[in-house]
Amino acid sequence: MGTDLRVLRQDDWDEWYDNLIRAFGGVPESAEERELFRELTAYDRSIGAWDGDRWVGTAGAFRFRLTVPGGASVPAAGVTMVSVAGTHRRRGVLTSMMRRQLDDVHAWGEPLAVLTASEPVIYGRFGYGVGTYHLNADIDTTRVRLSVPPGTDDVQLRYAAPADVLDACEAVYAQLVSRRPGMVARVPGWERLWLLDPESERDGASPLQCVVAERDGEVVGFVRFRVKAEWEAAGPKGTVVVSDLDALDPAVHGALWRFLFDLDLTSRIEVKRRPVDEPWQYLVSDVRRCSLLVRDALHVRLVDVGAALQSRTYQAPVDLVLEVEDAFCPWNSGRWRLSGDTKGASCERTTDSADLALSVRELGAAYLGGVSLASLAAAGLVREVRQGALAQAAVGFGSAVAPWLPHGF
Repeated sequence: MGTDLRVLRQDDWDEWYDNLIRAFGGVPESAEERELFRELTAYDRSIGAWDGDRWVGTAGAFRFRLTVPGGASVPAAGVTMVSVAGTHRRRGVLTSMMRRQLDDVHAWGEPLAVLTASEPVIYGRFGYGVGTYHLNADIDTTRVRLSVPPGTDDVQLRYAAPADVLDACEAVYAQLVSRRPGMVARVPGWERLWLLDPESERDGASPLQCVVAERDGEVVGFVRFRVKAEWEAAGPKGTVVVSDLDALDPAVHGALWRFLFDLDLTSRIEVKRRPVDEPWQYLVSDVRRCSLLVRDALHVRLVDVGAALQSRTYQAPVDLVLEVEDAFCPWNSGRWRLSGDTKGASCERTTDSADLALSVRELGAAYLGGVSLASLAAAGLVREVRQGALAQAAVGFGSAVAPWLPHGF
């Protein structure tokens, strides 16, 4: 008996979600987290594979708006909750769901699909390229010192219950969204993600704490964190586990990071999912003792090449014909003339000779400006047809700041 795909009904959500949890190891999440994702699920954008009367595959797509170079907020399908039952591997279940999903996204008129991958090897064959990276660090604060910029001492810090200042923290985040490609404009409900604090997921650390930064009575930054207390014969060696941190300017950034460095009874800061160009790296005395690790974050798929490329701007003028290969979404295949600069862009079908040849996967990797087309060409993944076109494209597609996805989904 074969499988068939169905749109998720609310009455089926528990069984559908239980299949997802089982595929990810079977460890149940907290009741609070489960209820949050029940509410966030876009039922009309979620599908599942059935074998007879059993769910054997799941996939969903949130409605997102993603910041692209130039600051525009572009509709994007946030692909999520993808799983295939271990009993039904190698039967084409995932491929059928990806086929249906990308057809749907195209029909919805959303030019982008994005996801975070549990295993990065999976999604390249469906046209997704790694478009953003994030930085993890383990900072030895007993041996690393932090310098701070002018104005740091003018920033006031205070503790606050995370729920009490949630709206103020979200207002700070909202001001930052347009400044950096890859950031997602949060719709109502997503702010509650940051208040999830089940004891089972703290690994012995404290409940979630929050410190807000203020200037003239206005919240201009915040950090949410936990403290994991540890002791040895010589004394305390606790760890500050940072959940998230946002700051509107360098002085606020410096004040919040100095607070983390100076917390009593701690000797380490553990931080994950930060921008690869985050400023504190240039303020520390010894970056080697920060144990930096870069990992893939947002995987980007251009569902409509023309609409996606003309939605962003280009940091230097470009006038290029791109020969795009896209076997999975053939409506993208062919030649596209891209003309653009810092003010805007157009991208139309053309029969003119190609300047660059690449697959939609590489185009997705370069789209947000964090991966250089020149680097992809050096790897043999982009072919320069017209001499000089690669340099023009590499500069134009770049971004002044590294793209960053602040959180998973």
